[in-house]
Amino acid sequence: MTIIDPIILNLGAALGIGLLIGAERERRKGSGASRSPAGIRTFAVSSLAGAVSVVVGGQLMLAITTAGVISLIAIAYWRGNEKDPGLTTEIALTVTVLLGGLAMHNPALAGGLSVALAVLLAVKSQLHRFVGGILTEDEMLDALIFASATLVVLPLMPNRPMGPYGALNPHAIWVIVILIMAISAAGHIAVRLLGTRFGFPAAGLASGFISSTATIAAMGARAARAENLIAPAVAGAVLSTIATVIQMALVLATTSMTTLVALAAPLICAGVAAIAYGTIFTILALREKTEVPPQRGRAFSLWTAFVFALTLSVILVASAALQDRFGERGIVFAAAIAGFADTHSAAISVASLVASGKLAASDATLPILAGLSTNTISKLVLAASSGGLSFAARVIPGLILVAIAAWAGALYG
Repeated sequence: MTIIDPIILNLGAALGIGLLIGAERERRKGSGASRSPAGIRTFAVSSLAGAVSVVVGGQLMLAITTAGVISLIAIAYWRGNEKDPGLTTEIALTVTVLLGGLAMHNPALAGGLSVALAVLLAVKSQLHRFVGGILTEDEMLDALIFASATLVVLPLMPNRPMGPYGALNPHAIWVIVILIMAISAAGHIAVRLLGTRFGFPAAGLASGFISSTATIAAMGARAARAENLIAPAVAGAVLSTIATVIQMALVLATTSMTTLVALAAPLICAGVAAIAYGTIFTILALREKTEVPPQRGRAFSLWTAFVFALTLSVILVASAALQDRFGERGIVFAAAIAGFADTHSAAISVASLVASGKLAASDATLPILAGLSTNTISKLVLAASSGGLSFAARVIPGLILVAIAAWAGALYG
């Protein structure tokens, strides 16, 4: 059996990298005197040059080759057409040399990066249209804030128990803040992408990732202003509870997987109940063909994320203090009180105790469901006060059904 030399395979990978990126650039090369100086052959040769340099002289030779290619690129750019000041092709050619060299040590990584680069080059028009015409300034600011929170602030957060009772882990709390921002942004993007095609149900489901309680209040306010919006508004309100279940599953998975496993049956039952009840009003809403204004604005609220972190910190300390004083009953009481404001903060605080070994996963079900129940009470009050009798009469049974389903899943799961 003939075995191909790994060097030959890596050289083949380097050639493939150059051909892939070069093929994309060849399509945009143009023609005549204004055409780009680099096409498929140039990219293929450049990638091979990087690979051969590593074989011949290692990293030093690759650095020399890269410097030579950059010099040639600079000369070609200086002598080229000044009507196109872009540097995309020139930088891509430099990266291709480096990817060719990388292919000699890690062809899989080099190949993956080359595909990413080719895709990035190919979607030029779509990216320009998205950034210039679709992405708003507020959304761009949110993207920068999210990047800073993830790449700058998170690595600086201490990753150890701190504070009273050792209940606070700044790194873990900030991870939850980032997760909340990410989920909120995902809901915002979903609303932007879906537009008004699916009306209030889609908006309610997506907005529920930001805040199901706030979504119910907003849907109630819309229904109160126009009777013909009651069915779609109810669908959006009830479907927002599906987002609550999904969001709780995500934050529990991030905080403590064992807690998620313990809550699997209640969450599944609650989700099925919400889907079943919401589907009825979704069908009615789609038949009415009600349109929803385009959703714009901020992708998430940084202030809300900070308040969530503060609330979570207070709950963690309170839960630890109550557990130290009253045992498990204190945790149930703290989670129930916290649930009136936000069910996720209560769930995360309990899951954090499980993750730190201060509470068994089997004992986490009762306090988390207590928080879910008190949060349902808050939603019932908002539904009745914001949407009027007709809206409340349709939403309240669904909310109660979801809460009962969660408890049934805990009892018989």
